[in-house]
Amino acid sequence: MKHVPDATADRKFESDNTVDRVGVDGLLSELDEYAVEQALQLKEKTAAGEEGQESTVTALCMGPEKAVDAIRKALQMGADRGVHVLDDAIAGSDAMATSLVLAKAVERIGADSKVDIVMCGMASTDGAMSVVPAMLAERLGLPQVTQASVVEAQGDQVRIKRDGDSATEVVGATMPLVLSVTDQSGEARYPSFKGIMAAKKKPLETYSLSDLGVDADQVGLSVAWTVVEDTTERPPRTAGEIVKDEDGSGAKALTEFLASKKFI
Repeated sequence: MKHVPDATADRKFESDNTVDRVGVDGLLSELDEYAVEQALQLKEKTAAGEEGQESTVTALCMGPEKAVDAIRKALQMGADRGVHVLDDAIAGSDAMATSLVLAKAVERIGADSKVDIVMCGMASTDGAMSVVPAMLAERLGLPQVTQASVVEAQGDQVRIKRDGDSATEVVGATMPLVLSVTDQSGEARYPSFKGIMAAKKKPLETYSLSDLGVDADQVGLSVAWTVVEDTTERPPRTAGEIVKDEDGSGAKALTEFLASKKFI
C-alpha cells in the first residue's frame, strides 16, 4: 500500500522537486483500498469454505513516519498485521527502488509465514505509474495477474477478469503470485467502530533498510531513474469572463470564447 498526499490538500514540492510528504496531510491511496478489500474477501472466503485453512492479511507500506496512518487504516478495515518500512534514505525513491525495498520486505515477511498472494492496487493516486506490481513480480520471481476487475480463488488457483478497451480477458495462475486490482473490483469497506478498536491491539512492525539487507546507496533520489527537473506553482484563480446575450449574439460570443481557449 502507499501513503499519498491528500488530493484535496494544498500539495507542494520540496527544493529538490520531490513531493512534500511531511508538510501535507496524507492518507491511504484510494486505489490501494480496493486491494485491501480484495485481500480481506479472499481471507473470508477461505475461512468459510476450507476447513483447516487459516489466512492472514498483512498490510505493508513503505514511507515516512506519517505512512503508519495508512497501515492503521488497513488494520481498521480488517487486516491482521502491519509492516512499516521506515528509513530516511528511502526519500525520493522511484519505482525501481520502491519495488526493490518492497520485494525485500515481502521476502522478510515470507520467512515467518508463507506468502501466497502479494496484492496491490492498480496504481498510486500520486505517481499513477502502474509498474510496481510487475516489478515486484520480476524481483520475487513470481507470476503476475494484473489489472483485475474480478478475482476468484480456489485452492492454490487464482483466476481474474481483466477489462480492456474492446474485450475482457480471463487470466489464471497458481499461487504464489502477484496480483493487482482495479477500482472496478468492488467498493472498499468502511472501518467499523469494532474494527477501529481492534486495530489498536494488532501487531505493527517497523523495518529499516538494514533489516532488509538493502544498502542506502540503492535507494533515494540520487539513484532514481526518473527525476522531476522543474516545477511551477499553479497560478491563482482569476475572475471568470461573463458572456452576455443581450441582442441574440450570445451563442456566437460563447463559441468564439471557447474556440479562443481551444475547448472546441
